[in-house]
Parts: sequence; structure tokens; C-alpha cells
Amino acid sequence: MKIIVPMAGRGSRLRPHTLTIPKPLIPIAGKPIVQRLVESIADVLEEKIDEIAFIISEDFGLEIENKLKSIAKNLEAKASIYYQDKPLGTGHAIMCAKGSLEGPAVIAYADTLFKADFTLDKDADAVMWVKQVDNPEAFGVVKLNEEGQITELVEKSKEFVSDLAVIGIYYFKDVSKLKTELESVIEENIIRGGEYQINDGIEKMKTKGAIFKPGKVDEWMDCGNKNVTVETNSRMLNFIKADAEEKLISESVQIEDSEIIEPCFIGENVFLKNAKIGPNVSIGNGTAVRNSEIKNTLIQENAEISNANLNNAMIGNFAKFDGNFTTVSIGDYSVLE
Repeated sequence: MKIIVPMAGRGSRLRPHTLTIPKPLIPIAGKPIVQRLVESIADVLEEKIDEIAFIISEDFGLEIENKLKSIAKNLEAKASIYYQDKPLGTGHAIMCAKGSLEGPAVIAYADTLFKADFTLDKDADAVMWVKQVDNPEAFGVVKLNEEGQITELVEKSKEFVSDLAVIGIYYFKDVSKLKTELESVIEENIIRGGEYQINDGIEKMKTKGAIFKPGKVDEWMDCGNKNVTVETNSRMLNFIKADAEEKLISESVQIEDSEIIEPCFIGENVFLKNAKIGPNVSIGNGTAVRNSEIKNTLIQENAEISNANLNNAMIGNFAKFDGNFTTVSIGDYSVLE
């Protein structure tokens, strides 16, 4: 089984945090978004992942590529790196990984997380993972027939079609069939909004008789902007605590006159002095927090926080914050004193 991860976009809605690292490598409860994504997919599939193909921008650099290779290695999978030189859509991004589009594969966009407990229907030609939503007019949704097969993909219809929103994760029994149809989409120059879309490849597969079925997820978490990313961090911390599946607080944390209200993730060599941390706080490795009260917040690595009262905040790597603000979004290497 392969996992194909298009992730060439920088994530402009999450700036300034994505000015130095791409959005899929922003940590959620101590792990990069893309790592949590592929690990969750591996859990649902319940089978060995042979290869993870990452489609990135060439300007991400060697350090980012090495981090992605490490994520694949942790799953004992081969890492393949492909480049998308122009933002020409989901279909174009997938075709940039043309060399890996053979056999069974999951395609997953690296800006979303999920929790699911369903059995993948591997008799279907493809499965589209969906989540029941309250406001389907804001999403692309699927329509099902009486046999539970997907008959239509409808984008943001003002009239009710279905409340099953497509979350951007797809399984293909043989992904080469999608590759063939996307090649046709590009050759025929089928463009929507200036981009080549995966949906046009899917529609061509369906026209030729391919059976698509839904895989329903229990939780769907976005990482599109600061507010929803902080919320996703909080939700993930609570899931991890409930499942007792990961250790959240490092043994190397130094604590002086401080209180930790779980759930929290606290990384290695974090220093806390006269601080009240939590609930729903993630603090990256090497960060120091002094004379502060922090809740519902995501702090990355090697930051320095003092005299702070933070709620719904997101602070980047190597940032320095000293103040009494309550809602902030500070990027990497920023200083507020």
C-alpha cells in the first residue's frame, strides 16, 4: 500500500507560521500534521505501508525533505519526494507523483486530520472518506444510491444534495486508473478555476464503471488558519488523553513552582517556572515559560514566554514573548518585549 501526499502549498492562511516551514509540518500535540495524518491512515488500513510519496515545492529545502523521509522511515516505508513547480490544482499535484501511481494507494491532502473507526471496503474500486456536516453548502459533498455507492460529486451546492462532505482522503484499489484519467484531463485541458482537479479524473473513472463507496470518519479537524489549528491541537490532545495512546509530557521537563492541567503536550527540555499550563496546551522542545498562565495554546520549539496570560494563542519557533496580551499569532523568530 502507498500513501500519496500532495503538500506543495505553503499555507498562506496560516502565516506567519508558514513563512519558514510548510503548513503540514506545523506540530499538533507534538507531532507534525503530516505525520499524524499518515499514521492515522496506516491505523485505518491495518496493513503495511510500503511507500509514502510527498509532493512538495522545490524551495522547501533539504531539511524539510529529510524530515519527511524520517516520517516515512518511522512507518518502515520508502519515502519518495516529488516536486510541483506550479500551483495548478489537485489533479496536477497528483500527476507530479506519476512514478508512484501504481497499485493500491491512498491519496491524502496534508491540511486535515481525522479520527475514524471503519473497515475499508477493498472490494470497491475506490473509497472517498466523508464526514457528516451541519452546513453542507460550504463543502463538496457526495450523493449515494440505494446500494451505498457514490453517484455524484457536488461542489458547494446552495440546494441540499447530501450532508456527507468530502474531506480530501481517497483510496484507490489501483491508482494507475486515476493516473490514466488525470492524464486525459490534462491532455484535454479540462480546467476549473485555473486548475486541474482530481474530481474530473474521478468522474471519468465513474463514467467507465468504477465503483466508489464512502468511508465515514468520526472526527474531521482542519488546520487552515490560526484559530482552527489551535482548536485542532486542543481536540487532538483530548483524543490522545482519552485513548492513552501516547505519552504527552516528557520526563526531561523542569518544573519550578508550576502547575500543569492536562491534557497538555510538553516536549523535551522545557523549563517552567511560576507557570500555570493548561488545559489544551502544546509546548515544543527547548521552550521556557516563566511567570505565565497559558491555556488553549500551541507553542513551538525554543520559544521564550514570560509574564504572559495567553488563551487561543499560537507562537512560533524561537519567538520571544513578554507581555499581557490574550490573543496573539506570532511567527518564527518574532520578538515582543
